[in-house]
Amino acid sequence: MNILQNILVFLTFGLAISFLIKKFFYKKKSKKACGTDNCGCS
Repeated sequence: MNILQNILVFLTFGLAISFLIKKFFYKKKSKKACGTDNCGCS
């Protein structure tokens, strides 16, 4: 049972770290066109 708990803890920790890395370092680029006047909306 102790081994199962360790696996679940490491899995949860890995998912949390990957979520934080994805959220803060992999920003999606906006595909919305805001015109030709360089309004800074992207």
